[in-house]
Amino acid sequence: MRRPLPEPVTVDAIAARIGGTVRGDGARVVARLASLESAGPDAVSFLSGRRHGKAAASSRAGALIVSPALEAHAAEGTARIVVADPYVAYAQVSRWFEALLSPPPRATGIDPTARVDAAARLGAGVEVGPGASVAAGACIDAGTRIGAGCAIGEGASIGPGSTLHPNVVVYAGVTIGARATIHSGTVVGADGFGFAPSSEGFVKIAQLGSVTIGDDVEIGANCAIDRGALDDTVIADGVKIDNLVQVGHNVRIGAHTVIAGCVGIAGSATIGARCMIGGGVGIAGHIELCDGAVIGGFSLVERSVDEPGFYTGAWPLQGHAQWERTAATLKQLPELRKRIRALASRGDGSKDDE
Repeated sequence: MRRPLPEPVTVDAIAARIGGTVRGDGARVVARLASLESAGPDAVSFLSGRRHGKAAASSRAGALIVSPALEAHAAEGTARIVVADPYVAYAQVSRWFEALLSPPPRATGIDPTARVDAAARLGAGVEVGPGASVAAGACIDAGTRIGAGCAIGEGASIGPGSTLHPNVVVYAGVTIGARATIHSGTVVGADGFGFAPSSEGFVKIAQLGSVTIGDDVEIGANCAIDRGALDDTVIADGVKIDNLVQVGHNVRIGAHTVIAGCVGIAGSATIGARCMIGGGVGIAGHIELCDGAVIGGFSLVERSVDEPGFYTGAWPLQGHAQWERTAATLKQLPELRKRIRALASRGDGSKDDE
């Protein structure tokens, strides 16, 4: 955090904000949130794991958010804010500092260059940015911000308190819940990839479903969320999606699942609640991931996962511990091949060609 707060805050005030206990000088003031390595006396940092204990011990941070188990790693003289989960506390402080750094609220309303159809419905305090368009029958609830260049299709619905960053496209009939955040370049509700092969080529299948997105969902930049062929594509409450993710038609994603960048989810896959999908994962269509499944980065999921756990690999997907054993065995294959051929040669008096 390069820019300091306009008015520094005390360690006591931070502790009160996150429900922590202060050890040391609670009256000390800080004006920044910083990493352990870059923090100075005017900054607060956090320690959430033992592997960063050495960095904490040498950090110049004025205050440290830390758990009881790791408090001893704090540098001498550093004020400590002791909490049960330092990482969650750090997230809370980051959002508070972001709000303190934000400019005063500007007047809301419709930019003169925006085009809002007379049959669209806008709630109180809605902002529509330069060059944006809102089609007939669209409903945008109170306090929502539509960024510059966004396009909201006919009959689309966006819940209260949502933010669409510049150049988001929401197709006709899409439903987005409350407090959504959708980053630039994302397209919600484009046609799913449906074509029927025929002797004369591929015949397009009309995509007659839509997309339904729940509350408190965040979708990163340049994602594609396709509409369903018949039923809706559904993204449940609290889902967090990183940049460059493809969600195919009729996919269903359960509540509070997180999906890292460059994931591709083929049509009609069902992902349970509270799953964690690593970057670059490919998920085949018409399979199911149970609640709580964790998929390691760059894995290929070609079959359903029925039990919670950590899965990794591509041929096939396996439990992570099993995949580590498989990978270790693969490294030994050339040597094992030599040994087997030597044994075979001694056994029958012949010698295979190398």
